[in-house]
Amino acid sequence: MTKLPCLKIANRTFESRLLMGTGKFSSNDVMKEAIAASGTEIVTVALRRADLSNPDDNIIGAIDTDRYLLLPNTSGARDADEAVRLARIARAAGCKPWVKLEVTPDPYYLLPDPIETLKAAEILVKEGFIVLPYINADPVLAKRLEDAGTAAVMPLGSPIGTNRGLKTADSIRIIIDQTQIPVVVDAGLGAPSHASQAMEMGADAVLVNTAIAVASDPIAMARAFKLGVEAGFTACMAGLGKEKIKAEASSPLTGFLRNNS
Repeated sequence: MTKLPCLKIANRTFESRLLMGTGKFSSNDVMKEAIAASGTEIVTVALRRADLSNPDDNIIGAIDTDRYLLLPNTSGARDADEAVRLARIARAAGCKPWVKLEVTPDPYYLLPDPIETLKAAEILVKEGFIVLPYINADPVLAKRLEDAGTAAVMPLGSPIGTNRGLKTADSIRIIIDQTQIPVVVDAGLGAPSHASQAMEMGADAVLVNTAIAVASDPIAMARAFKLGVEAGFTACMAGLGKEKIKAEASSPLTGFLRNNS
């Protein structure tokens, strides 16, 4: 089998197309094993939960930063100023200048603010950050962020933590069609089949947290998501058949329709 292409974001390449979050795990040991089972190479951590400058921090200490790219995120930021401040804190603490940009002023549905997200992205890109913004599945905003210099866009499949899957599939398809930077489907993916569907659609990667962390067996679920991502991406590369309205037999019908048979 021909080796599948790697995921490239900014100046780095990754074998895995599954990104993982670190919230909601029952313990850091379980989180650590789930990360390993997922095959991921990018792990995101909420800046409000971790002390990045302290190697003894219980979250940071559980992540092998030589093995995984630590992607700080600005979860909890309510506007651009707060998000920019959090990103600067992460870089000052010694993190690589990568940031998952999240600006979610709404405390109930945690939907991202498009205006503040674009504002923060423009500032951070100018300061040399590699910015991966979490956004609504808005094709126009995705292009604006690409034009601003973000390294990827991360449209939501459905609201964070809902496990409802790809409710925004039609808009994500437009984003995939129109953008030239990686599209990482983030939020709402509750089953490996959701991740596989996103990859079949042509997404470059997916990010999963809750569905793995709250599973009865998070380590097995991490492995299942790994396989789902690989299956979906392989199918996309192999070339899926087109959907049709009318039936079309896969075998010739003429043989048993002869009158003398």
